[in-house]
Amino acid sequence: MTIPINQVIAFSAVARTGSFAEAAIQLHLSQPSLSISIKNLEEALGGKLFSRTTRSVSLTPEGKAFYPVARRLLSDWEQSMQDVRNHFALRRGKLDIAAMPTYATNRLPKLLAEFHKAYPDIHVTVHDVIAESVVEMVREGRCELGVTFAPDDALDLDFKSLFKDRFVAILPAGHELLEKTELKWSEVLRYPHISLQRPAGTRLLIDKALAEKGLSMTPSFESHQLVSIGRMVSEGLGLSVVPSTSRLQMEEMGVECREVSSPVITYELGIVTRRQQTLSVAGQAMQACILDSLSHL
Repeated sequence: MTIPINQVIAFSAVARTGSFAEAAIQLHLSQPSLSISIKNLEEALGGKLFSRTTRSVSLTPEGKAFYPVARRLLSDWEQSMQDVRNHFALRRGKLDIAAMPTYATNRLPKLLAEFHKAYPDIHVTVHDVIAESVVEMVREGRCELGVTFAPDDALDLDFKSLFKDRFVAILPAGHELLEKTELKWSEVLRYPHISLQRPAGTRLLIDKALAEKGLSMTPSFESHQLVSIGRMVSEGLGLSVVPSTSRLQMEEMGVECREVSSPVITYELGIVTRRQQTLSVAGQAMQACILDSLSHL
């Protein structure tokens, strides 16, 4: 039988004060209501908790044994309530988010700094994974939200668009193509190419767009990480094409960036969440922080 918490509160008040009248005043109850709560508790437990006389109220041996248990239950209850209040007030909590590398490396760190400044007690775990894994982790509930491409045929997910990005070519310092302010894919592909490995979403997107224009890419080198690609380009191993979101990161490694067209390849980046799942307060705060960042782009 489930015992309501108000019955435990009533018992604890009578045991502490030794008086039904005083306990009723403290609990803002009538004495008859208080007596009914104690009676129901005793019936649920199977015996008397108080010995009553016309002048005094004292605990039975069983009541004495139950009193510390009741105090501990009430203490745990109050702590649990405070924990929930802290979560709602963003004074405690844990948040898992997933983001594709271009966003996790180039945009997310600044956002995390702002988020941590506002909510220093929220523990955030960032899963830096490829676009497809972002969708999978959100769908499986391992992350509350993710930042990735717009997923195809994902009726169980919501997608909030952040911005549309395009690809830019990266070249080593001194390369002859740097004389041009904008390059064509046909020009870039004449040189050894360095690319992300399949099944990275950006690689599949590029392959599909090039095929539609009758072009194809045969990489001389492949890597899972854009940082590795940037380093290889800076060493003169070839050219590459990366999301413009990572432009600053690439330039810090000493490579030069140029817009690339024919075709211009773009993609939409946004926030993915589960459609039937309400975000936690921490998740809502993170989503708001990401959306607010758009005004600074």
